[in-house]
Amino acid sequence: MKTILGTEEAIKRWDAFADTYAKNHAEQGDPHKEVFLNPAFLSLMGDIHKKNVLDAGCGEGYFSRILSKSGARVTAVDYSAKMIEIAQARTPKDSEIDFKQGNCEDLYFLENGHFDLIVSNMVIQDLADYQQAFSEMYRLLAAGGSFIFSILHPCFVTPECGWERAQNGEKLHWNVDKYFYEDVYEQPGLGEKEKILFFHRTLTSYINTLIQTGFVIESIVEPKPSPEMLEKYPSFEEDLRCPDFIVFKVRK
Repeated sequence: MKTILGTEEAIKRWDAFADTYAKNHAEQGDPHKEVFLNPAFLSLMGDIHKKNVLDAGCGEGYFSRILSKSGARVTAVDYSAKMIEIAQARTPKDSEIDFKQGNCEDLYFLENGHFDLIVSNMVIQDLADYQQAFSEMYRLLAAGGSFIFSILHPCFVTPECGWERAQNGEKLHWNVDKYFYEDVYEQPGLGEKEKILFFHRTLTSYINTLIQTGFVIESIVEPKPSPEMLEKYPSFEEDLRCPDFIVFKVRK
């Protein structure tokens, strides 16, 4: 029987990979989150004290804990039951983060218009129905609320991409291919027996879907490492050559 590579299969694979994934995350997440994504999110969020915030696709919960320490009232969801289990085990009881298992394509158990801010860190690319996920985020936001999300940069991280190297191994330039392919693919090097599934879309598809959903685009960030982070992680200097990630801030 042929396996259907949709969201349900993605959930199964993330459940299997959850322990290994979580081991690579500390207080600031993994190095890519520390260097690129956390600074971008924090620069876009503003003051979140006493605001209702949804961490949509919380994984092992590191960013939920950052949000809670900033004074937000945090609800955190993830479609992987194993990830929620790990997040709850890693989170101090007095943080009062409300962890729930739930697929961002259908968060029926959450109230319309309840959240002032929704953050979603490297999650939308893990969902087969991103249009429905955007609709759910729109439904859950209060009027004027913001949705900030990050994804792999669809122009540079494509189903076939990688460094072109000289014979001595020197990285010459970054190749991309199959940009206009909009469907599922397995991510090399991420996962164990079965690789993690990513769902690729073009930048046009993402932007037009946000607009059609009703969002107003406020800001787009293509994160790059700061001088301070390059001192800590010199290997990330190659990321000044092309971006791996893109972060959107949109408003209802």
